[in-house]
Amino acid sequence: MLSTGALRAHLLAARLAGPVATSREESLRSYRLFAARDPRVLLGLDPEWRWGDRDLIALMADKCGVSADPQHRSGPDVIDPERTLAGLDAFAERLRVAAERQVPVFFGTGHPHRLLGFYAELADALSAAGCRVLAPAQGVSVDMTTRFGLRTYHLDYVRGVALVREPGGAGAGRASGAHTHSPLPVRTVLAAAAESGGPLPGLVVGDHGFVCGAGQLGVEAIGLADTDDPALFVGEAEGRVAVAVPLDDAVRADYYRPLTRYVLNRARLSR
Repeated sequence: MLSTGALRAHLLAARLAGPVATSREESLRSYRLFAARDPRVLLGLDPEWRWGDRDLIALMADKCGVSADPQHRSGPDVIDPERTLAGLDAFAERLRVAAERQVPVFFGTGHPHRLLGFYAELADALSAAGCRVLAPAQGVSVDMTTRFGLRTYHLDYVRGVALVREPGGAGAGRASGAHTHSPLPVRTVLAAAAESGGPLPGLVVGDHGFVCGAGQLGVEAIGLADTDDPALFVGEAEGRVAVAVPLDDAVRADYYRPLTRYVLNRARLSR
């Protein structure tokens, strides 16, 4: 069993919390873009409230522990490990309730190279607990706007976790996939599930557009987010994202393994 103290130490040592690789400059740029309603950082969220730069800095200081000083403009951003731990506890509680109620669950990640293993272990545990882990729209094409223009991707699943691949990419079963912030994949998944007449997810677990896109459509959604992804925390503040856990979402994949053990233990699930 991984204690809270041991996990706190790991968060700091792995730079999942404390001073993180995300720079203050990157975060401030994201806040400016969010305030301007740039779809690249909205992640599928349509905010109800008016969010200015300073509002977002204050929110992120409260949710993540970043500096609340608008004049602090450089250096590494900082995440309070206590807020990460509290977020993981709330995240685990949602999983526990889903298992208890046998809720159909959908997993999706825009960070497959980093976070696939974390979500896959949770999907395995929920499946073993009797939850149906959904995988609608396998192989369906999704046209997404990127900095290189409009590109077509294909929805795929690895160990029950949705991701997107470029045509000609590695075959199914491989952990490769594209990094994406787009909400289009989860919108495609939810539409396909509804059209098929099959079960709809009662809980979406993931990051980026998978979480915000689902939350915007009224599906309970929980996920992980870095300091330059204010959309999840705005969604949480406005009541459309159930839990947003603050941490660096782009460290080495194996650094998330202790988080998996901690969450499964807190959720009373076994792998």
